[in-house]
Amino acid sequence: MSSPYGYGHRYEGNENRDPLADSSSSLQGIDAVSRISGDVFGSGETSDSERTPLLYGAMDTLNDAGGSGSGYLRDVGSGRGSDPKRTLSKLKRRIKYYIPSFAWIPNYSPSLLGGDFLAGLTVASMLIPQSVSYASSLAKLNPVTGLFSASIPGIIYAFFGSSRQLNVAPEAALSLLIGQAVTDFQHDLPDPQSPEAETLGLAVATAITLQAGLFTFLLGFFRLGFMDVVLSRALLRGFVSAIAVIIMVEQLPSMFGLTALMHTVHPDTTLQKITFILENAPTHAHKATAIISFSALFALIFMRAFKDMFKGKWWIYRLPEVFIVVVASTILCAKSGWDQDGVDILGSVPITTGESFFQFPVSSSNIAYLHRTTSIAVLISVVGFLDSIVAAKQNAARFSYSISPNRELVALGVSNITGSFIPGTLPAYGSITRSRINADVGARSQMASLVCSAFVLLATFFVLPWLYYLPKCVLAAIICLVVFSLLAETPHDVVYYWKMRAWVDLGLMILTFVLSIVKDVEVGVVVSLIISLLLVVRRSSKPRMTILGRIPGTNSWKSIKENPDAQESVDGVLIVRIRESLDFANTAQLKERLRRLELYGVGKSHPSERPRRQEASILVFHMADVESCDASAAQIFCELLDEYRSRGVGLFITHLRSGPYRTFEKAGIVKMLGLDAFRMTVADAITIIEGSR
Repeated sequence: MSSPYGYGHRYEGNENRDPLADSSSSLQGIDAVSRISGDVFGSGETSDSERTPLLYGAMDTLNDAGGSGSGYLRDVGSGRGSDPKRTLSKLKRRIKYYIPSFAWIPNYSPSLLGGDFLAGLTVASMLIPQSVSYASSLAKLNPVTGLFSASIPGIIYAFFGSSRQLNVAPEAALSLLIGQAVTDFQHDLPDPQSPEAETLGLAVATAITLQAGLFTFLLGFFRLGFMDVVLSRALLRGFVSAIAVIIMVEQLPSMFGLTALMHTVHPDTTLQKITFILENAPTHAHKATAIISFSALFALIFMRAFKDMFKGKWWIYRLPEVFIVVVASTILCAKSGWDQDGVDILGSVPITTGESFFQFPVSSSNIAYLHRTTSIAVLISVVGFLDSIVAAKQNAARFSYSISPNRELVALGVSNITGSFIPGTLPAYGSITRSRINADVGARSQMASLVCSAFVLLATFFVLPWLYYLPKCVLAAIICLVVFSLLAETPHDVVYYWKMRAWVDLGLMILTFVLSIVKDVEVGVVVSLIISLLLVVRRSSKPRMTILGRIPGTNSWKSIKENPDAQESVDGVLIVRIRESLDFANTAQLKERLRRLELYGVGKSHPSERPRRQEASILVFHMADVESCDASAAQIFCELLDEYRSRGVGLFITHLRSGPYRTFEKAGIVKMLGLDAFRMTVADAITIIEGSR
């Protein structure tokens, strides 16, 4: 059964002219197609944006007439059948899409090597001490696991990632989550400082990294990369701010030299640790450790501020302040004998990952931890991806190229799955700060990541012995420097939400922050995530509709809310424009929304108020904006229309596109209403209504 107006038509020029009167060659061609498909043009008053292109329906008809489906028209129109060369070319494009390194490595320009090499060296000099800090101070693991996490996943991402500047390595927030999980498991042991505790830590970290990689990969495989637009910025800001505070609280005992005392007292929650620091820092702090750590932190802050003052001087801006402080403090400690005064040093770091360097991530040693760490792995994968995609999009916009969120998910997933084959490897995701520095220094391809990973691996096997005298309190100071970066945008966002009176966003941010501090990070994020998703569902479940009125002296119908001149000129006729596609989510409230429009109009009203309007005797749907309609929505809409028919309400549907028309036809709506109820324009429907009175 075909539509009485050919699923809707499109014509150019004056919106009120008769399309059959146009003799231009382009419209003659369209008319020819229309005659083949048996379409009949109608006249109307709406603009081109409110009409469905004729070719949508006509092309479908031609395909059916060809007897071979869409492939018939495609092959005939292109003049090509199955061409082996084109098939091979298509295969190559697909391979380059799924493995982007096949596109950039063969075409790599030597002129880019200088910038990529310098960027890789600069990021590596910052990443080496950071990774050691994250692994030892946050993740509670052997420092070498941080270095492997900063190299192996980065190499894999360089081949599979679509971003040219993204640097993939451990993150402070994610390392903290690993550390909390490891600590929880180690509490079950008689001696949390025994060799068994280190082996258990490696097994727990491996289980989490593997699951995080698998979950990230599956998100990309099922094309769920859109989720970065679902989670609100307020939730992420609350999470990041809470993580910054927790990280600072975790590092302050090391900076004050209270680590041994804290292992005796065993404060669990963040609030208990804050209380512990306030009670013991004034009386039990180790003076030498406190002086060294806060001096290192001051030096890092000063050098970063100094670099910001001379951004135009590349040789100053590219100075690796973290690397400089690490080298200087290590030399001073070795020469001055700080370790003899009770300052904890890094000491000898054996390169060990358990029984062997490479191990299958699922084994008898860690399979027992998979179930208990799944929720943390999911949280890590979501937060890690969101940070990564923000960093990737920033650099893509800066250097004018496009990225695929789904490809990024797959690349990050593969990177972490590969990393999990080295026991204890931490989850690795993109960093906004490192990626920005990477781009500023000169990275123009993932060659910079390969160079960075190469230097990190060299440091893992050859430089670690030189860091024997590195004070652990300096590593804590390095992590505290990250805290300032994490908290940098929080005051701006709080002021912005307050200025905009965005109380929901501000409340969500505060809720995430408070729950993460008072309870734990997992509870804070999960509760806020559920609330955020409920808000999204609530907003999407309300179909956007408005009442249309005629502009006096014209055949144009506009929203009476947006156009004061628009008037409802026909008594008892309600013209409703549905302004979005219909799906199972927003159609569920369609009946209620229509009823409110019918009785109360477009203004705000409380359900307890008396109706301000009379019930409509005729209902006209303007559906130009409905690009699609799923089966559930069609079923609900059919039931709604049947209910109106049982009340004796006349029904018309106008401006319906080809796709929704076919759905309505299959759902029985066309048969129920009859072809006469489907009109090309609102003007057609009103003409019929006025003629029948």
